[in-house]
Amino acid sequence: MCRSCGKAWLLAFAPFMFTGCADNPLVLQSQLQSLQQQQASLVQENQELRNRTVSMDRDNQELEQLLAQQRQQGLVNEEQVAALRDQLRGTTAQLTQVKQQSEKLTEKTRTMLTSVRRRAGTLITANNSLRQNLPGIDIPGLDVRRDGDVVRIELPGDRLFQPGSAQLQPGASEMIESVAQEILQIYPRHFVGIEGHTDNDPIRGTAWANNHQLSVGRAMAVYNLLTSRTKITPDQLFVVGHGANHPVVSNATPEGKARNRRVELVIYPEQVDGR
Repeated sequence: MCRSCGKAWLLAFAPFMFTGCADNPLVLQSQLQSLQQQQASLVQENQELRNRTVSMDRDNQELEQLLAQQRQQGLVNEEQVAALRDQLRGTTAQLTQVKQQSEKLTEKTRTMLTSVRRRAGTLITANNSLRQNLPGIDIPGLDVRRDGDVVRIELPGDRLFQPGSAQLQPGASEMIESVAQEILQIYPRHFVGIEGHTDNDPIRGTAWANNHQLSVGRAMAVYNLLTSRTKITPDQLFVVGHGANHPVVSNATPEGKARNRRVELVIYPEQVDGR
């Protein structure tokens, strides 16, 4: 065969050779595997997108719930603030009312003391020199202290009375009479307040309804003894019952309570007029 004839033969059969390659099973299998890999990759990407969508949807729901809770909490806080404001207004109104009542009570007390200090037309008058020079007094065994313009002599309640009683016990009369003698020597015509005090324990098992009644009863027992067995005259005296309102020390201990149970003889700088 000549060289030109061989070339012609190759050109004639070349299309059939390439066509045969396209239909070759090995080529088709390779293409199929490539497509399968691409499909698997797409499926995986699609699954990842779905997972991200689900996660984002869950996050969105949580954010919506949190926002709703914050809105609800905001409403609750507004309600709490409004309630506190109402409570503050109510407390302020009560405080104003208490202050007004306190002012009225102070004025009433001042008026009552002025009335009490008038005995049978005798008026207490101030004496500025006596205010400045009110002499001190020393009574062994008793607490005596200055309190502004007055001198206070403490008579221990436990030495005067049995617990819960306003009846003087043995030995109390001698102590009161001895104090009265000292008062007459130094303050012969001064006004003397007899002030009853108790501790803060509630009254139980006695005829007294409360500590105020008991403090008045004890002050009156001292008043009766002074006016019946000493030379201190009724027009010099007035009686006040404070109950547990004015402790000199804390009631937190038995010793403190014992100190607060007392009757005080309070020497004023004023004297009875005309004497």
